[in-house]
Amino acid sequence: MASAAEARARLCDPAHEVSAHWLIDEAGQAEALVDEGARAWHAGAGAWAGQSDINSHSIGIELANRGDHPFAAAQMDGLETLLRSVMERWNIPAANIIAHSDMAPTRKSDPGARFDWQRLARAGLSVWPQADAPTDPAQFLSAARAFGYPDAPAGALLTAFRLRFRPWARGAVDGWDAALACDLARRFAVDPPAPLA
Repeated sequence: MASAAEARARLCDPAHEVSAHWLIDEAGQAEALVDEGARAWHAGAGAWAGQSDINSHSIGIELANRGDHPFAAAQMDGLETLLRSVMERWNIPAANIIAHSDMAPTRKSDPGARFDWQRLARAGLSVWPQADAPTDPAQFLSAARAFGYPDAPAGALLTAFRLRFRPWARGAVDGWDAALACDLARRFAVDPPAPLA
């Protein structure tokens, strides 16, 4: 959406059948739209760590951004503040802070390549892979799925992985994709998210 006001209108309109627990505007102000103990309709069909009903097992946070713009520092500050409190309230591990594109790689691309996942990881609010050398590209799919990615077609899964961890990468899966996925699987393989209520 072009603005937080348009996003709020869409998220609060029953005709669109989409909602989220939180909306963070461009200035970093977080607005509660759905009680965290209630189910919102932000995720839709998808899966993470073997859990297919993501709407019943997650807190949906939407950021006012058209998807092809950088996220303002104030907005990222607001997100960090909100994430810390949500993670503490619900005992959510950093590895379970995911993108819509992570849980629905065939349907979603948000928050997109301009989102600063490394910043969140440095703050302990997400995770980031480390690798010193490439490895066999054939290990990518199994490692990405062990980390939590769903059983999606290989191309869609690679696109989602790169949106988050290597947005500059192009072409077929390579040894760096595999090395990063293997590191994530080894250090951060996640359990399925627990139900909210």
